[in-house]
Amino acid sequence: MSEAADRILSALKRTIAVEIDGMTALEESLGDEAIRVVECLSRTKGRLACAGVGKSGHVARKIAATLASTGTQAYFVHPAEASHGDLGMISTDDAVLALSKSGETKELSDLIAYCRRFSVPLIGMTMEADSALGRASDYLLLVPNAAEACGETRAPTTSTTLMMALGDALAVALIEKRGFTAEDFKRYHPGGSLGAALTSAK
Repeated sequence: MSEAADRILSALKRTIAVEIDGMTALEESLGDEAIRVVECLSRTKGRLACAGVGKSGHVARKIAATLASTGTQAYFVHPAEASHGDLGMISTDDAVLALSKSGETKELSDLIAYCRRFSVPLIGMTMEADSALGRASDYLLLVPNAAEACGETRAPTTSTTLMMALGDALAVALIEKRGFTAEDFKRYHPGGSLGAALTSAK
C-alpha cells in the first residue's frame, strides 16, 4: 500500500473509531429522561413535528420519515418556514422534537415560543443542557458532547450520527411499546424490494 493510500485508510478508520466512541457514550447516557420521551410520544394524540436547521434539519427529516414508517405519525417542519405560517401545521394535540447541536439555533425561537404559548410538549435534542433549547424543553434528550470526527473543522459528523442513532432508538422503542408488527409495517411499504419481501412473507 502506498503512503498516500495508507493516509486515506487511516482517516477512514479514525473517523469510524471516533464515532464509535461517541455511540458508546450515547448508549451509556440513556436513562429515565429517554424513557419519559418514549412515554410522551406513545400517548401523544396528534403527530410529532420534527424540526432542525442545516445538518440537524436533515437528521430531523430522517427521524420523521423513520417514525412515520413505523407507526408514529410524524412530519418535518422547517423552523424558518414555521415562522412564516407553517406553525399552523402544529396542533395542540401534537408534540415537537427540535434538534440543535448548540441549542442556540436562532431559527428555533419562534417554534419554541409557540410550544410554550399553546402548551405543546417540546422535546429538545441537543448537546448543551444550559442552552435556549435545553432550558425551554419539557423533555431533554441530551446528546453527549463527543468529539467530531473532523477535529480541524469541527464539521458535524459524530454529532449528527448520534442524533440519528437516538432517533432510531426512539423509533424502535415505540415499535416495541406499541406492538407494531411486520404486518403493520407492510402497509406502509408496498413498493420496492422491501415491500416485495414483506408481501411474500407468510
